[in-house]
Amino acid sequence: MIFALIWIIIMRWIAGFMVWFTILAFISLFGFSTGWTLYQYYQLKDTDQSFHIQFSVIQMTMSKPKLFLAFGIISGIILLIAVLILLFLCSRIRIAVSLIKEGSRAVGTMMFTLICPIFPFFLQIVVIGFWLTVAVFLASTGRNQSFEFNNSSNYKYPNGTYDYDKIKGATSQFFGQACDNTSLSASEFCSFLKNQEENFVLYSQIFNLFMMFWLVNFVVALGQMTLAGAFASYYWAFEKPKDIPAFPILSSLWRCFRYHLGSLAFGALIIAIVQMIRLLLEYVDAKLKGKENPVAKFFVKCLKCCFWCLEKFLKFLNKNAYILIAAHGKNFCTSAKNAFMLIMRNIVRVVVIDKVTDFLLLISKLVVVAFAAASSYFFFDGRIEFLASFTPSLNFYVVPIVLVTLGSYVIASCFFSVYEMAVDTLFLCFLEDLERNDGSAEKPYFMSKDLRKILGKKNVISPSDKKEF
Repeated sequence: MIFALIWIIIMRWIAGFMVWFTILAFISLFGFSTGWTLYQYYQLKDTDQSFHIQFSVIQMTMSKPKLFLAFGIISGIILLIAVLILLFLCSRIRIAVSLIKEGSRAVGTMMFTLICPIFPFFLQIVVIGFWLTVAVFLASTGRNQSFEFNNSSNYKYPNGTYDYDKIKGATSQFFGQACDNTSLSASEFCSFLKNQEENFVLYSQIFNLFMMFWLVNFVVALGQMTLAGAFASYYWAFEKPKDIPAFPILSSLWRCFRYHLGSLAFGALIIAIVQMIRLLLEYVDAKLKGKENPVAKFFVKCLKCCFWCLEKFLKFLNKNAYILIAAHGKNFCTSAKNAFMLIMRNIVRVVVIDKVTDFLLLISKLVVVAFAAASSYFFFDGRIEFLASFTPSLNFYVVPIVLVTLGSYVIASCFFSVYEMAVDTLFLCFLEDLERNDGSAEKPYFMSKDLRKILGKKNVISPSDKKEF
């Protein structure tokens, strides 16, 4: 946890280096690959060297010169695309890096935001626990019925013995061996006890599951909007950190409960409905296994893919809608429409910011998890001398190392989810800042100096002049 916090703080200094180093390493790698493969082709083009590939059902012979030529062409195409992307998107990558640095400053200014994900996490555990409890109680709901099969031709073979399969199909539970068809005579009878499930139990289970989806998504939305409100107040503070309101997290949480519970519930309801449809499709797909109907299987697979994409899109749109709700206080539908149109007007910037942020968060998580795993290994192996007296004596310390690694990943994910929300909020506010303001005394830019410098923008008045103005 401490290392994750330190890493977020120093991201403002190393974010740019990490991004540009990775881009240059990528270009250098494919540049070397292109040159080396084409050189090998030049050396072997006048020969007839080849190699044989054989798998269980595939056998082929390939020419080495042609193979190197194919790899060289593929590497060259990838290199050309990467260079063109770098040339055309260089300024946007710089904006992405600057926003990531600004996100680190925002988190550093409002350190309390780092513990915010803990509360939604525990609320989700409570919701899931309540769902499981209700599901167990519903599963035990029913009435016992006793069935006696005595001289009934419906459950007997022609020779007078009982048909075990028919009896088993008619009951859910049976006791003892009283109905073993090899031991029963025509004059004996057997009694079965069956738990008869009421019709309302199934519908109640479905409703209980739907409410679990709805409440979990509501809790996630509450956490996102709370953080969005805090980071939006940071961005729209003209003089940072002086103009940032006191207790931004608590103020944002109060606004959520006071004004926006309906918007949160509506957004969560949409996601819950899509998730229930996906669950229904999974059930249908499971029922179709082993069936000889390829058309139906293909149709269900297509629906599963479409609704998976729809859920991802709606979650992305909802998060951006929550950001605008937290910033401007409008309802969900209006904010979702405004967020969608704002994103579509800046789609290239959105893609670049999203991918650069995903890359940095992935690298950051890997660094934190690797550090935790290495530290736990050296600790349990007794290689840290000043902690040797605290090291437990274990014959097999792989399990605690794995647990520490998994725990560090969960903690790192919680911390960096705050960082990701900070970048997303600042980015959407940045796009609005560009469209709403022009740098004049009446409409000054609220973005940082680094962003104004990258875009070639400037304010007529500075924050210090604003006090006199």
